[in-house]
Amino acid sequence: MNVLEVNDVHKQYANHKAVNGVSFSVPSGCIFGLLGPNGAGKTSLIRIITGITKADSGEVILDGGRLDARHPSRIGYMPEERGLYKKMKVGEHIMYLARLKGMSKQEAANAISHWFNKFDIHSWKNKKVEELSKGMQQKVQFISTVIHNPKLLILDEPFSGLDPINANLMKDEVYELKSKGTSIILSTHRMEQVEEICDHMVLINQGKNVLGGSVKEVKERFKEHLFKIKYKGNLPSPRPSFITVHEQTPEEIIIKVEDDSDANKYLQNLLQSGLFIQSFEEILPSVNEIFIQVVGKEKTMA
Repeated sequence: MNVLEVNDVHKQYANHKAVNGVSFSVPSGCIFGLLGPNGAGKTSLIRIITGITKADSGEVILDGGRLDARHPSRIGYMPEERGLYKKMKVGEHIMYLARLKGMSKQEAANAISHWFNKFDIHSWKNKKVEELSKGMQQKVQFISTVIHNPKLLILDEPFSGLDPINANLMKDEVYELKSKGTSIILSTHRMEQVEEICDHMVLINQGKNVLGGSVKEVKERFKEHLFKIKYKGNLPSPRPSFITVHEQTPEEIIIKVEDDSDANKYLQNLLQSGLFIQSFEEILPSVNEIFIQVVGKEKTMA
């Protein structure tokens, strides 16, 4: 089942077509990468999904129903430009935002206590937001975003400005929310983060989605049939005609084949020759390489 379906959504501002027929689905309980270069239309799309603005045409289905005024309370959105009120005290700030999401005062108090215990930040409760470091403010923003247990969580560059320890802490929380059934959309320019934590992805460019699917499927789609073999000893010669040497060092060779079965044939040849094989692995393109290839092609065609 899909928690979110975006069907042929369009949005135009004056002479600029910000979103041009975008369609994709977010499966329930997954981490979904929303990718695209600057100006691709990601922010406009997020604003439509969260109900901040309306699409000119097309539809957004959230949790089985067409998006309406009730749905924003089921969504948590942490924008890249943080929206905390710097003069407010942390505890009061989170309470205020929780109440805006429809929580009772007692529900909000219980949830705040839970998250303060989880992050061990009770000492922050009466501090003003402006007294906190950027990383500390990021944690407050995250708590404010998830306090009401949203069905769909949208995080725009959530790890920006965090040191490695706090970035890992935030990732752990994202994984835990996923394990409890929350669906998470991650919008980021950091392709290695997509590769590390996302299950599915869509790539938006010039207002259109140009690539999508599970991260694994997308990487498979763009593979070049390259295999890396690490070995000890001397490679037998001559080499079979069905392989092309892509790179070679005294203890490593990268081969290119037309069909994956040819790589297995070559491996068998090496083993039968008595060569000691340390490792044999397929080289798949990174999400970053795929991003550059697809967006670069789109620019060339424009």
